[in-house]
Parts: sequence; C-alpha cells; structure tokens
Amino acid sequence: MVRNEIKKIIGNASVLIEKPGEKTHGDYSTNIAMIISGKKNPREVAEKLVDKIKDNKMFEKVEIAGPGFINFFISKEYLQKQIKGILEKKEKYGSSKTGKGLKINVEFISANPTGPLTLGNGRGGFGGDVLSNILEKAGYNVAREFYINDRGKQIEDLKKGLYKGEKRTVSQIQKTNQKIITKDMKIKFDVWFSEKSLYKNKEVDRVLALLKKKKLTYGKDDALWFKSTKFGDDKDRVLIKGTGEEAYLLSDVAYLKNKFDRGFKKNIIFIGADHHGYIKRMKAVTEALGYKKEQLEFIVMQLVHLLEGKKEVRMSKRAGTYVTVNELINEVGLDATRFFFLQRGSNSHLNFDLKLAKEKSSNNPVYYVQYAYARICAVSHKSENFQFPISNFQLLDKEEELALIKQLVRFEEVVEDTVKDYQIQRIPQYAIDLAESFHRFYQSCQVIGEDKKLSSSRLALVKATQIVLKNTLELMGISSPSKM
Repeated sequence: MVRNEIKKIIGNASVLIEKPGEKTHGDYSTNIAMIISGKKNPREVAEKLVDKIKDNKMFEKVEIAGPGFINFFISKEYLQKQIKGILEKKEKYGSSKTGKGLKINVEFISANPTGPLTLGNGRGGFGGDVLSNILEKAGYNVAREFYINDRGKQIEDLKKGLYKGEKRTVSQIQKTNQKIITKDMKIKFDVWFSEKSLYKNKEVDRVLALLKKKKLTYGKDDALWFKSTKFGDDKDRVLIKGTGEEAYLLSDVAYLKNKFDRGFKKNIIFIGADHHGYIKRMKAVTEALGYKKEQLEFIVMQLVHLLEGKKEVRMSKRAGTYVTVNELINEVGLDATRFFFLQRGSNSHLNFDLKLAKEKSSNNPVYYVQYAYARICAVSHKSENFQFPISNFQLLDKEEELALIKQLVRFEEVVEDTVKDYQIQRIPQYAIDLAESFHRFYQSCQVIGEDKKLSSSRLALVKATQIVLKNTLELMGISSPSKM
C-alpha cells in the first residue's frame, strides 16, 4: 500500500504517515523530522530526509511545511500502475497476512435470554460481525461467539417472555432470537456457547480451585471473595454469595479461562454501555489467570435513539415496549439497518433516522453507495466487447481519474487502520468517499467514446472501482445490487 511504501523509502517502519485534511498539503504527510530531531532544527532534519527521497519516482514532489512537516504528492505514474494490481487481486484486494493466523475470539450480542433483541443488540451484533470480517481480511483466524446465559435466577423465575406478551419458555425465546440473528440479521456464529456447560463439565469447580490454589480468594461475611483489587479493580468481587449461590462472576471467570484454553490469543467482547463496570473486573480476572490484560479487549456500544424526523420513536408496534431489531429490519431493510448502525463510532450515541433510511435518493448514504455500484454494473454491461490494457494506463491523467485511483488505493489502509483500533465506522465512511469519487469521475469523464484506447483505460478504472466497492460492501455485510 502507498503508506507502507513511503515508510520503506523513509527507512522507518514506525513513522506516522497521515492523510492531510487539505489538498495543498499533499496526499500524505509526516512529522517524523520533529520527532527525531532532538536538539537539532526540525526543518534541517526534514531537508536531509527530503534530499534522500525527492528523486523517487513514486512522488511528483516532496515539500517541507511549517516547523518541519514533510508533505508527499504521489505521482500520476505511480497511481496509474496501481490499477493493474487491483484487477489481478480482485476479491483478495485489501487482504493481508498481518494477523499471521492468530486466533481471535469475538463475542457479541450475547442477548438477555428472557426477552427480544433490542436495537442495542442489533448495533453490537452488526459491529461484531463486521469487525470479524475485517480481522479475517487481515489474516486473523476469527471465531464469532454467542454466550448463552441459560443458567441462573432469571431463568428459573421466568414465566413470561416479552414477545407479544405470550407465555413462553426461555428455550423458545432463545430459538426465536437465534432465528432472527441468522435469518434476519444474516449473522453466522461459529459457536453458541452455553453457560450451563461450564457447570456440567466441572469447569467452574476447576477454576475456583485454581484461584484458591493461587491464594486469590478469601472468606468474609459468609461469602467467598476474589482479590480483584490486587490486579487493579476498584474493589474485591464476590465469587460465592453467603447463601451458597454462585455469583455471575464465577461463570465469567470459568468462561474466560475456557476461551484461553481453546487457544485464543486475544478475546474481544462487545458490551452495552450499562456494563462498563464489567471491564475492570474482567481485566483483573485475565491477569489472575496468568494472561496479559491486553489479551482481553472490550468494545462498549452506546445507546441507539430511533428518530422519525426529529421525533424519537419509543414504542414498538407489536411488543408494546420498544422497537426490536427485527422490526427495524422489516421497516427499512437489512442493508440500511446495517449501514446506519455502522456509521457512528461505538463510543457515540447513535440517532437512527427512519425517514432517511427509507429514502430512495442520494441523501440516503446506503442508497448513494449502492447506486454507484449499480451504475458501474450498467457501464460494465455496455462494455463486454472491450479489452482492458494489461498495464498501460498512462491516458488516465485527468484530475477526476487520479482522484478516483487515490481513493481505490486507500482501501488497504482503511482495513489496516481498522484492524489496529476497531473503529469500524471508518468502513462506511470510506464507501461514501469512494462512491463520491466515482460519481464525480462518471460525470466528468465519458467512459465509452470514440477513442478506443482511452475507453479501455477508463473501463479498466471502472472495473477496479467495482472490485473495491464490492469488497467494501462485503466487509459490511451489505448487498451489491447490479440494478436499482
């Protein structure tokens, strides 16, 4: 990818290469000269770096700005050559071996077994599914996992489910939820893990014995406590209550150990904002079990507000309490539901605009992106008799053509960045940026014209855009319609 190529040329793999907000500052920029200058003048350090790399054909020019920023302007020759790689890699474009097959467990949804799937479950569900797709794209061995809380007081006491007020068993509610997750949300879990199995297989007993052996437990007020403050928690936690009943934490300890025993080097868990206090205690558990805290990561999903215009929609038409995720999917479609849920960072509250999600216009971002793909398919259909040049794309030198290529080569960087920080909202935003670049190119450049060589080159660019846009939509689990 372009950014990594710049790092190689500079000779520093850890250097931060950013995309400037303004075109006048180049395609990429770095502050490395200011970081490594020490007591030297940063501009003088920058000048020495620029002298070494300014003649590289990858760059049209390299400039020094301000106190020592280095701005890189990528040459059109370099950009033109990137099309060939996209056309050759096809659906594998954007893939990497960064993960080296490392086993990662991504646990998400894990919904309340006594009620329907909420919009919060939907947000975490699509987030977990898409992050798993991205990690797989980067070469990780990912397992999608759902933890079924099928044991405990809430199960024993349940006499009525929340679906239409019907009397239903926990098993029936779970089956309904699993069907919605699989059929409506189109999420395929690799593992549906039962809490009951931890007791059936004596894993709870074994992990409790392990904590006692490590002298990480003590008795107080007839209860058994875990010394979680020893590992940075705010207070020690109860493992077995004074009544003799196991606390929820004990199951959680056994479950986490089970994941590590299965060979997962990292465990990622999506949780709701109301479970934020869960993080410190489970980080403590991780360390108590002999692992590094960094091997357990949490993604906290904030609340979803459903809006119709400026008015918040609170009541469900059928359940009588709140809108469920399957009701929302039935109302606006799966593609719109996924895209809108993915657009905001997990730490931000999400306002879901029902009216906009149903709108068939460029104001609706998912419609705008899918329309770009359908337009590409229409162009491709008209060009079935054209032959693409193997590697000569020198005719593609208009501003709109080069801007589109710059967007295409960003895809690999978007995937790489998201693997590092899990900010999956980067993917739908990239899809919008790519669609915008394509629409601008399409309006400014006649794809099929009298000049056969130019037409072939532009068709190759269209085909490359089709590949990257489809790859982007597939990461989000969103369809790529050939007609709209």
